[in-house]
Amino acid sequence: MQIDNDVIYDADNRLTTDIYYPTTNATRGVVIMIHGGGWLRGDKSKDVDLGKKWASNGYLTFIPNYRLAPVAYYPAPLEDMDTLYAWIKNSNYQFDRTHIAVCGSSVGGNMAAEMAIKYGIPAISWSGVFDIDQWIEQHEQVVGKLERTIREDSGQDDSFYKGFIMNYFNGQTDQLVEATPTHRINEKTGPMFLANSLDEFIPNSGVLKMSAKLAENQIVHTVRFVEGTQHAKGYVDEVFDESVLFLSKWF
Repeated sequence: MQIDNDVIYDADNRLTTDIYYPTTNATRGVVIMIHGGGWLRGDKSKDVDLGKKWASNGYLTFIPNYRLAPVAYYPAPLEDMDTLYAWIKNSNYQFDRTHIAVCGSSVGGNMAAEMAIKYGIPAISWSGVFDIDQWIEQHEQVVGKLERTIREDSGQDDSFYKGFIMNYFNGQTDQLVEATPTHRINEKTGPMFLANSLDEFIPNSGVLKMSAKLAENQIVHTVRFVEGTQHAKGYVDEVFDESVLFLSKWF
């Protein structure tokens, strides 16, 4: 499989992407694969396996790095995806410019949904962070932290969830409403595949609110709840084929 590593897509911010070329004869389209990490850690190298998976299914796959806290806060990572999207569309890579999709795990799922809202492209989210403003308001008493507490009885961890969200906003609350994607879903939003574990630290309330808003706007979408406590890539083997099938409906 051909892979180009560390291709610069934003020289000003020194941001790079890895590119995985399809192993099939025909390119079905592009998948932008956005890594997770709470907007404070993570790297494109953690998703090499997913780059190979998407490429083996016929997709030219871009796995980018983006700015993280404390170097940059909201909305910098979303702006980086805008830059990447424009860079891909204006590039010399050979593919149908109407066949661009985005997939993301954890906070990458949030960013994938944001791109679906902004550009009308299909999005796949595994454990996307969607319940932001209302959840923070309802959990004022929770003390946030930036490390997970591993429990044997449950995957839930409200302190960690609050911690990395508030860190994304540098501790401020004035942008929580505008950063909650459910408020901006409209009839031009792209189709979405939304997955979550039933007992993980990303609240299922976010997926349910997204689904309700998508249905209200007549947007085709799939909701997939997975048994257990696994988060994002922890259950990807259970949902990857379904994700490919969902995307194949569009190109």
